[in-house]
Amino acid sequence: MTSETDAAISLKPDIDDLVPSEASPQSSAGDLANVPSFPKVLRRRLDNFFSDGNISPKADRTMWVKICLGVGVLAGSWIALYAFNPDSWKFVALYLLSGLAQTFLLLNIAHDSNHNAISSVRSVNKVLNYVFDVCGINSYMWRILHHRGHHSCINLHGEDDALTGRRIFRFTPHEPRALQHRFQHIYALFLYALTSIDFVFLRDFECFFFPSHGYLKRTKHPAREYVILFVGKGFYLTYMIILPVVLLGKSPLLVGLAFLLTHMIIGLTVALVFQTTHTVDGTYFPSNRAEFDNGVYHIFATTADYATDSPLVGWLAGGLNHHIVHHLCPFVCHTHYASLTRIVKQTAQEYGVPYRQHSTMRRAIRHHLILLKRLGSVA
Repeated sequence: MTSETDAAISLKPDIDDLVPSEASPQSSAGDLANVPSFPKVLRRRLDNFFSDGNISPKADRTMWVKICLGVGVLAGSWIALYAFNPDSWKFVALYLLSGLAQTFLLLNIAHDSNHNAISSVRSVNKVLNYVFDVCGINSYMWRILHHRGHHSCINLHGEDDALTGRRIFRFTPHEPRALQHRFQHIYALFLYALTSIDFVFLRDFECFFFPSHGYLKRTKHPAREYVILFVGKGFYLTYMIILPVVLLGKSPLLVGLAFLLTHMIIGLTVALVFQTTHTVDGTYFPSNRAEFDNGVYHIFATTADYATDSPLVGWLAGGLNHHIVHHLCPFVCHTHYASLTRIVKQTAQEYGVPYRQHSTMRRAIRHHLILLKRLGSVA
């Protein structure tokens, strides 16, 4: 194993996930000696993929190309806006292009850096994690919600932030059913399109100042994170809304429309990429943490993959269609997920462990809506 691999594997997560986040093959065997054979064998095979091939689990050449591409398109679209000051429809087109770049960066760069999966040097991940703030979402709060509020408690009612429906949605059978939930499979896609706008204007502030989760209420946020919250929001709204009006002379209505359309693209895309991995018919919603004696079984019961044979979907979605591997190895760069998923499928088949998947993203979306319809009609 290379020294880079050793350094990468030695990193420890800030918050524990359901499975050990980073462990060497040697320590894995010892640590898992007393657990069922399937988790032990699976962990060894996943570790061996890197050690036998002398491969770093961090970013490879493909990942660095994606980083340069995403940043380049985002920067290029705004340079073009100010350099050419195009007329209305060309302005909207370039503005939407910047939105597509933001979507790409959130799924491919920000998410991986959040898990320290890009580099064995934490400062590199930290810098790239500010992609969230560049896209209007507070990186610090997203990290808390994603690690403590999801990876450590997948599909657990009252803990998994991804199941927070704010009484608008019923994502779990443990949530009380309300009258409006009967129609949630109809209005879901429309409201998903507002997801990123929600984070920009409401959700981040709500989590800082009016938290609903117990772990947020108990957390004392550093003063610098409050500064970053307001500076980040100010920077985002300035370059997205204020400067096009002030410097380019565009009408506030045109800029507002472009801003709304951009966030509808970002919100709908990001929401569907994530929702189709846990809240689909066929996944399980445990009532408490004690239902599984090993976190690996918890992950397999609550998570589903989709379109794993499509390189294009994996490339655009940041590998999040390989979601079981992501939860098993969150510290690994997503450009390795396709190879690791083949190991997961083979091992699960050998040990008779159900592996949930949908052949296409379209089917995954359909099964997500089926679950919403069922949860809306059954108490």
